[in-house]
Amino acid sequence: MKKTNKDTGVILGIFMFFLSITAFSQDIIGSWKGSLEAQGQEIPLIFNIQKKDGILSSTMDSPQQGAFDISMDSTFFEENKLSIVFSQGGIKYEGILDKEKLTGTFYQGGMELPLNLTKTIKKKPGNTALPSSKETFEKIATFDDKSYKYSVEDYFRDPATSDFKFSPKGTYVSYREKDEKGKNHVYVKHTKTGKITRAIEEQDELIRYYGWANDSRLLYVKDNGGNENFQLFAANLDGSNNKALTPFDEVSVQILDFLKDQPDLIIVSLNKESKQVFEPYKLNIVSGDLEKLFENKDTSSPILDYRFDKDGNLRGYTKQQNGVDRALYYRTEKDKPFNQVLTTNWKETFRVIAFNYNTPYKHDAYVLSNLESNTNELVLYDLAKNEIIEKVYSNPTFDVGGFARSRKRNFEIDYYYYIGEKTRIIPVSDYYKKLHRKFEEQFGDKVFSIVDHTDNEEKYLILLETDRIYGTYYTYDVKEDTFTKILDMMPQLHEEDMAEMRPINFISRDGLKIYGYITIPNNIEGKKVPLILNPHGGPYGLRDYWGFNSKTQLFASRGYATLQVNFRGSGGYGKDFFLKGNKQIGRKMLNDLEDAVAYAKTLDFIDDEKIAIFGASYGGLATLGSLVKTPDLYTCGVDYVGVSNLFTFKDSFPEYWKPFMAQFNEQWYNSENESEQKIMEKVSPALHVDKITKPLFVIQGANDARVNINESDQIVQNMRARGIDVPYMVKYNEGHGFYHEENKVELYKTIIGFFAKHLK
Repeated sequence: MKKTNKDTGVILGIFMFFLSITAFSQDIIGSWKGSLEAQGQEIPLIFNIQKKDGILSSTMDSPQQGAFDISMDSTFFEENKLSIVFSQGGIKYEGILDKEKLTGTFYQGGMELPLNLTKTIKKKPGNTALPSSKETFEKIATFDDKSYKYSVEDYFRDPATSDFKFSPKGTYVSYREKDEKGKNHVYVKHTKTGKITRAIEEQDELIRYYGWANDSRLLYVKDNGGNENFQLFAANLDGSNNKALTPFDEVSVQILDFLKDQPDLIIVSLNKESKQVFEPYKLNIVSGDLEKLFENKDTSSPILDYRFDKDGNLRGYTKQQNGVDRALYYRTEKDKPFNQVLTTNWKETFRVIAFNYNTPYKHDAYVLSNLESNTNELVLYDLAKNEIIEKVYSNPTFDVGGFARSRKRNFEIDYYYYIGEKTRIIPVSDYYKKLHRKFEEQFGDKVFSIVDHTDNEEKYLILLETDRIYGTYYTYDVKEDTFTKILDMMPQLHEEDMAEMRPINFISRDGLKIYGYITIPNNIEGKKVPLILNPHGGPYGLRDYWGFNSKTQLFASRGYATLQVNFRGSGGYGKDFFLKGNKQIGRKMLNDLEDAVAYAKTLDFIDDEKIAIFGASYGGLATLGSLVKTPDLYTCGVDYVGVSNLFTFKDSFPEYWKPFMAQFNEQWYNSENESEQKIMEKVSPALHVDKITKPLFVIQGANDARVNINESDQIVQNMRARGIDVPYMVKYNEGHGFYHEENKVELYKTIIGFFAKHLK
């Protein structure tokens, strides 16, 4: 395997520089692409040079680092000689221009590496002529009355401090802290000395996840502008040995298992050999060495997941068959072949979630299954004999989510949990029952969750969340029997001012019981308020939850009620409810939304004439579909990274979705079936924009891997072709949703202004 060159860390870590120039030629303007070769590793770099106000400015892309549009430090171009200097990193590039080629050298830390650059075309995704101007959004935002107690920033700026985690032994606590530029860096604090060290610096690309690999090393994940090609990095507690562990272009990593007894090793999966399938590797988080553990070569019947035990042994895997079936394979001994245990369909659940280590018989596993029930139940299963040993826990209405175990106490089960109208925890072990009673005495009926604990179970990290509390961290010290409040993540939002999110349910027109939530503005006695219907994404298997929701709280602060509906096909309500969503996109799924609005109208406080719809992803498709299907029901709509055309959506799937095409055909619609082609045409809003008569606002992340920017471009182009102005916001550093703080704030300032313009 190729190893990451330790001397390339700074090269891969270049993130900020500004480029000035004393003399220039038009020939140097453009994008220049090349690759460094250092100890067998190729490191692609792109320099993008522009001219503005007589001055050349430039950015750099480092694809392996997942860093793009990085501002440069200083550059000179004179007599066909280009010189770029990054003083802080001790880096310099010098090259001679000959037509459309730069022949040069890259200098760093005593190294001299050849770096030849050729002119290339850097093109932004989508039709760059379509997005509206910044001034357009600023004008829309002015419709929001600025006299409210809480601003949009109050709801959507990132917490100043968040994401607390214990190191395994409890020697340190880590957290993310935002600087004055809005970057969320990772810090480590010694729990006894109080010494604080910045371990991970967030630069141009967002840190999507971080966590402890062991007591001395942290892992973190980034992608490129939201494209979901995730790369894994590691750093020591003092920030040293910061290493790109998976520096592969257009490859995504998934962390499968941490090996507690082998602290420098983890198991990951990568679509490195084929973009369509993932293979497991053992990864050394210090050296970066990779060892492939199993091959996944058959793209027609790929392995979908792997089951490793706590020692890192591959015990089983699930292989796709016929595009719609799942075959579970298991081996009883390490040197024995894998044998097929059972086959299920995608419509069924049989998911091994953990092996049972609290028994001498090693073939027992805990499984979430609905093979003998409607809802997912937790069962203990004998994988060698292919039979259920015991039905451990189930709920007749809601799917079981899983359980928590104690590694210290020989993997004893502490509690089960499921999500009904709210999250429910069912204590099991005597140890946890006592702990749970202490938590209930401390927090009352508020929803709390254990987000972390030390390996010795002497310290617990607890997060308190409600519909009115964004999140408050506490620690509980077992020996001292004391709770300590760490902080409120959003102290500017006062609990007493926030709105109630009320669980609801109603019966649909065809007799189906449907659950959801309505967030109700405060102090509305005797008033009628506008309603915003907010369908969730997915649509299959996802659902809305009870808890703090920044957008519904913002809407409530402006006097709008928000209705969230777990329509048929949503997850968490059992197999029957899930399957009732099959082939109902644009049909009965929209009926459920209409029935939810009808239910809301029976409440005393909804203004029947002022109803908006706003959704993201599938919710965006539901928004567009509703504006086509029932245009008189809604006053306006907001489509956020939404599908608009089922034909083009299907054609744009990323490669690793291709193995699921047969399931898509059964669950969504089959474009090869003539009758279903007609349904797809009917429920594709981009093909029926003539029926959209109400104001529409469209939002898109340019690098969206799930819903290609073409989906939003189509709607905007087709609407504008009819002479209808559609504000269109595109961010070129975002993917499937906006995550940069400044983008979130601008987005919701515009959305709340749009609603004020059309609902007030």
